[in-house]
Amino acid sequence: MSSNNLSGELSSFIQSSPSCNRHIFQILDLSDNQITGSLPDLSILSSLRSLGLSNNKLIGEMHKGIGLLHELEVLYIDRNSLEGTSDLSDNQIKGPLPDCWGHLNSLMSLDLSHNKLSGKIPPSLTTLFNLETLVLRNNNFIRELPSTLKNCSNLVILDMSDNLLSGLIPSWIGDSLRQLKILSLRLNHFFGTLPSYLCYLGQIHLLDVSENNLSGSIPTYVKNFTKIVDKSLDLEGLRNRHKSNRHYHFGIYEFNLFLTWKGQEYLFKNPELLLKSIDLSSNHLSGEIPIQFGQLLGLVSLNLSRNNLSGEIPSDIGNLNSLDFLDLSRNYLSGRIPSTLSQIDRLGVLDLSHNSLSGKIPLGTQLQSFDPSSFEANLDLCGKPLEKFCPGDETPIKPQGPAANDKDENSVFYGAFYMSIGIGIFTGFWGLIGSILLWKPWKNAYLKFLDKLTVKIVRCIR
Repeated sequence: MSSNNLSGELSSFIQSSPSCNRHIFQILDLSDNQITGSLPDLSILSSLRSLGLSNNKLIGEMHKGIGLLHELEVLYIDRNSLEGTSDLSDNQIKGPLPDCWGHLNSLMSLDLSHNKLSGKIPPSLTTLFNLETLVLRNNNFIRELPSTLKNCSNLVILDMSDNLLSGLIPSWIGDSLRQLKILSLRLNHFFGTLPSYLCYLGQIHLLDVSENNLSGSIPTYVKNFTKIVDKSLDLEGLRNRHKSNRHYHFGIYEFNLFLTWKGQEYLFKNPELLLKSIDLSSNHLSGEIPIQFGQLLGLVSLNLSRNNLSGEIPSDIGNLNSLDFLDLSRNYLSGRIPSTLSQIDRLGVLDLSHNSLSGKIPLGTQLQSFDPSSFEANLDLCGKPLEKFCPGDETPIKPQGPAANDKDENSVFYGAFYMSIGIGIFTGFWGLIGSILLWKPWKNAYLKFLDKLTVKIVRCIR
């Protein structure tokens, strides 16, 4: 009955159903409707295996009776306005999450994202040994991750992003949750260093711990992320876990990936090409970028921006031929941009701005095609696409257009001018001398004049 524009309160629907049928309900999907009111006591639906109430207008707190649904395997209550707990994402549910999950031993997928749930994560939630998907993002949960969560060793997806969680990132995540393919702890208040036990997450596809208060250096164990080393993308295994062979599941986890670029947050929905992603941005990480990143040949997105990283950009990053998104901006990186970056043909987003990079931007159609803002605020960086020329690249400016025409016109003018002067002098000189030499009266008069002039000069000398 999903997506049918149904309205009214859920309690009325439950009460109006024949009592004889309540105990045989196994699947109830009322998602994407206009159902209102609070979440009633659903414990009377004792055989329920799959419950979908996503994207309605439910409000209020979660009823503890939901913890009595012992056969429940899938619970989707997201995108409502609930204030309590359960898979109520995208609703307006608020308040603390009730500690009533101890008997839901069959639950495999729980999504309570995008609500207003608060308080600590209840201990009973961590006793769901068959749980494979736990999504609590975009709520107001506080304190540390409960250590008993390590008992959920079948977890494939753990999304705790956008909460108020704090403390150290626990080492048991890598030690006990070795099946994890998606781990998102972004937008919390975790501090300390990245634990060494994360090296055991050999199945990881997406690791996002951005926008926390993490410090220390980036560990070299990233080379152990073997699924990212492999260029092939194993989505089927991930999808099949969230498709019910018994038809109890309504869908699969939405592979939503958040990327922060130039201070703006971008959401990629079901980003199949971005599933191999590492995001450590907006922390206080220091030291050099490990060369081991160059071994993650399947990596599609790498975001290390807004940290305190120093040293040079490893040339090994040029080995990442699948890379589509690379953001190293707002660090203290120095040296030249490695020429190998120009060989990554798939690179669609690049940001190296606000560092201390120097030298000439390597030539190659790929790097020159990016906007100049991708390289800005590197004072000693030069070459295209920047307007700053590198030493030796300046070329003399050749006159073009009107300037060249003016020069041609001037040369013609002065040539004619000097030619007319020459002709005038030649004509005047020979006109006078020729007349004297050729006409006898003028010739005799001119000779007498020269005799008299000679006599006067001699007398003056004496």
